[in-house]
Amino acid sequence: MPNIRRTQHLGLVGMLLIAVAFTGLQLTAVTGRASPDTKNYLSYALSLSGESRGEAGRRAIAYSCASGQHASLSPVPWTNRKAVGESEEQCVRRLNDSVAYWTRHGNTSGMTAPFANQRFMAIFEARPGYPLFLVPFVAVFGITWGLWLAGLVIALAGSVCVLLTLRAAGASRRAGLAGQALYLALPTGTVAMNPLSDGLSLALGTAVALGCVLLLRDRPGTDGGSGALPGPWPVAAAGPRTGAALVAGGLALMFLVRYSQALLLAAALAGVLVLRSGWLRLKQRQFTPVLRAAGLCAGLTVCIYAGAHLLGWPMGQDSAQDLLTHHYQRPDLPNPWPEFLVQEGVFWSAWLRRQAASPVLPVLLALSAWAMLRRRSAVLPIALAAGAAGLLNQAGHPNLGQLYGFRLLVFLWLLPALVIPLLLDRPTRGASPVPAQPEEVGGGQRDGTVGIAHQVRERT
Repeated sequence: MPNIRRTQHLGLVGMLLIAVAFTGLQLTAVTGRASPDTKNYLSYALSLSGESRGEAGRRAIAYSCASGQHASLSPVPWTNRKAVGESEEQCVRRLNDSVAYWTRHGNTSGMTAPFANQRFMAIFEARPGYPLFLVPFVAVFGITWGLWLAGLVIALAGSVCVLLTLRAAGASRRAGLAGQALYLALPTGTVAMNPLSDGLSLALGTAVALGCVLLLRDRPGTDGGSGALPGPWPVAAAGPRTGAALVAGGLALMFLVRYSQALLLAAALAGVLVLRSGWLRLKQRQFTPVLRAAGLCAGLTVCIYAGAHLLGWPMGQDSAQDLLTHHYQRPDLPNPWPEFLVQEGVFWSAWLRRQAASPVLPVLLALSAWAMLRRRSAVLPIALAAGAAGLLNQAGHPNLGQLYGFRLLVFLWLLPALVIPLLLDRPTRGASPVPAQPEEVGGGQRDGTVGIAHQVRERT
């Protein structure tokens, strides 16, 4: 028992040290993170707080333009957050003129201020989860510190879910802490801190990943792949019911935050887990937990799609028209898909050249592939599905303006954060593909897959 408590304390201390270090680094940039979409979410949150639509728009414009003065200019012209040489006063005047223009042209309803035409603003009206999350932070701490604190909570929550996911899959304490640190150091941490819906969607995605790992475990406290005990963490005793609740709850909340990403994640998880269950069945190994998780994700995929359709939220056709008509400012194309596929080719060829020039992501993906070949863990199919969801999300928005960004592709970066830390653990040797039956050890039951080292530690 003393050893268990000491291990728990070491894990908690390590987790807190990483969180404190990340918080200190983020204090160097409390503002300057706003993007053009930030004002849409902020005005929505201020409207939810009880302010009039006009006042919410004015405050959102003031914050966005002030933040823009602290943002670094990108060398790529179409990714600049502000016009070169534009002062804060000019920015405020430009956005106020835009609000007045679109108000005169029919955008007179909704929770977001009329920064563009009503059809484009409907995209943000269909994402109430993030503005609702912002309300208490903005109400208590004001706009600047409220947005920063909200981002910090989102980033730290996602990092802790990554740690717990690795521990639930049987990874060691050092691997779990490495996953937490990697999540915060990679663009996943950067995106989480930005005042946009992508960070909250990502944090909920990590909760879904944790739930899937709990569903794939054969029984609480063990990992079917390695048989390693995850240690004295809250996930050690969690079972399939907790996993199902996390998956369903996480995707339900993602539906309100960014339903398109929730749909893609649920579909990717269902597809990968179906393939995984088929492979296990061919190998005559236990596949029921994997198939059960795949069925849950498939059912949630249908629910998410049906819910968005019933609510009349913008769907794939609207997204394609948005890209090709410059936010619906030109007439719709009768058939947008041929031109959309051309844009896909242009974007991905440019993206591949970008990766060749700055191969950080390819190197991390290569390390991830190596880890997958050398390690067996319940987290591997979940990480693959998350990466696929990120690629699909970017494929749905082949906008060259996002070429140098990370936010649409951010779920792909979750793959190395979940997989690379597994390299810190020793590879499993001779593990039985089917967990052994419990046997009597010292007057009580012990799972046959638990190693001798774990048994000795528990006796102590």
